[in-house]
Amino acid sequence: MPIDPSIASPGRRQKPLILVSNDDGVHAEGIRVLAKHLKVLGRVVMVAPDQERSAASHSVTLHRPLRIRAISRDVYGVDGTPTDCINLGINEILRERPDLIVSGINKGPNLGDDVHYSGTVSAAVEGGILGINAIAVSVVGTGRVHFKPAAEFTVKLAARVLKRGLPDGIILNVNVPNVAAPKVNGYAFTKQGKRNYGDIIVEKIDPRGRKYYWIGGDEAGFVDIPGSDCNVVSEGKISITPLRVNLTDRTALKQLSSWRL
Repeated sequence: MPIDPSIASPGRRQKPLILVSNDDGVHAEGIRVLAKHLKVLGRVVMVAPDQERSAASHSVTLHRPLRIRAISRDVYGVDGTPTDCINLGINEILRERPDLIVSGINKGPNLGDDVHYSGTVSAAVEGGILGINAIAVSVVGTGRVHFKPAAEFTVKLAARVLKRGLPDGIILNVNVPNVAAPKVNGYAFTKQGKRNYGDIIVEKIDPRGRKYYWIGGDEAGFVDIPGSDCNVVSEGKISITPLRVNLTDRTALKQLSSWRL
């Protein structure tokens, strides 16, 4: 199926254009639920990896060509990373700037230091780099995941962002407790917290007696930081954390500028 030329047709848009991506893959339940709910706000085009790319961070594919597969109308799979998907979505598939990028709904948390590794968050960050309003959404749970409450909340947040916009260079990282909607205890705007992990490296022996390793330790709690994303989610609330795309610490820059080397 070729790329739909009507997406790139010139002229004034009748309704907002929303680009949706993730790192769990184009066939993941979370992105399907998200796209379905966001359609009440405008036209939704899904451009996502053709397979799971969790923890891809902000990697870009430079060493090989990329392929786009049109799966159905407004749904495309890319054999690359979430960041690749945002770039191809804007520059090749849409050929125009979307009004909003929403990445998710991720199955599993993106709290604290997770934001540095997450492909879901990085897709939103790429939007921020390009000057496009962007939101990343995750459900803090594994196994059976309640995607619907996260999708419903994202529609409300996205509507507000479409109307008012975000400050320059800011994207929103949203984490939703894995509970049914009636059990969600509201929401709060938060700062980035600090998660703790168990053994980061797991060593095993293959059938030939050689060692091999898995990276990715089990979660072992979080640092108690009032007002952080970790704390707020543990209280049953949705956390909304504004993240700055430009990582410069202005306070440290001012202090370090006085150094003489």
